[in-house]
Amino acid sequence: MNFALAIVAVAIVILGATIFTVDQRKYAIIFQFGEVRDVISEPGLYFKWPMIQNVRYFDNRILTLDNSEPERFITSEKKNVLVDSFVKWKIVDPRLYYVSVAGDEIRARTRLSQTVNAGLREEFGKRTVHDVVSGERDKIMEQMREKADLDARKIGVQIIDVRVKRVDFPPEVSESVYRRMEAERKRVANALRSEGFAEAEKLRADADKQREVIVAEAYRDAQKTKGEGDAKATATYAQAFSQNPEFYAFYRSLEAYRNSFKSKNDVIVVEPNSDFFKYMKSVGRGGEKTGK
Repeated sequence: MNFALAIVAVAIVILGATIFTVDQRKYAIIFQFGEVRDVISEPGLYFKWPMIQNVRYFDNRILTLDNSEPERFITSEKKNVLVDSFVKWKIVDPRLYYVSVAGDEIRARTRLSQTVNAGLREEFGKRTVHDVVSGERDKIMEQMREKADLDARKIGVQIIDVRVKRVDFPPEVSESVYRRMEAERKRVANALRSEGFAEAEKLRADADKQREVIVAEAYRDAQKTKGEGDAKATATYAQAFSQNPEFYAFYRSLEAYRNSFKSKNDVIVVEPNSDFFKYMKSVGRGGEKTGK
């Protein structure tokens, strides 16, 4: 009984050492006595010779190479810039990948990082700060991807994409750049204020001129209308009073009396026989004047 259990246990161990699975996210390389025997890229259940063969797995997903610190490059203007970039890469030839870097991902990342940095340094050295920030950024990335991919293929790796996340000046340069930008913005703001003030003065002067013209024209029209009214009133008075000169004289005298004695405190000093009191003299019986 014990012997049978031992045989079963040995069979299970041998079977476990013979069967292996390949996950859909992995490549598998079968080694026999340290040499690459086969490469498996399809997921499933597989067999190997126990004791003489072993299996190593490699990731077949898209991986990311992201530098922890930005790299310092020099542009064609001899200006230092800090560039923060990342690379998307994938193992496409597991056999070549193992032969080239012994399947060590750290060595592969180091190789890719050196390739990408060298390419970026070359591309940035051909261009100005404006070009690398906005003008030709996409062009730089595409050219960099193509160059890096050519070198990466030598180790069984494909470069999917190369991207620059941020381009900035070093701290010692940023401060001076910000000061220049601030001075430039202030200059533009002052110029705009001056132009606005000049335009405001121009509009104000034009408004004042139009106001003077309008007031003058209104005064002219008012005086003209007033003159025409006075002339018409005078003509009307003349026509009305010409029909009875004596009544006109009497009416004018009443107007003079009214204007002279508006208040009880008003005093006028004239001779009693003056023509001013012509119509204030008493009237005799029958409506006839009493004389002097």
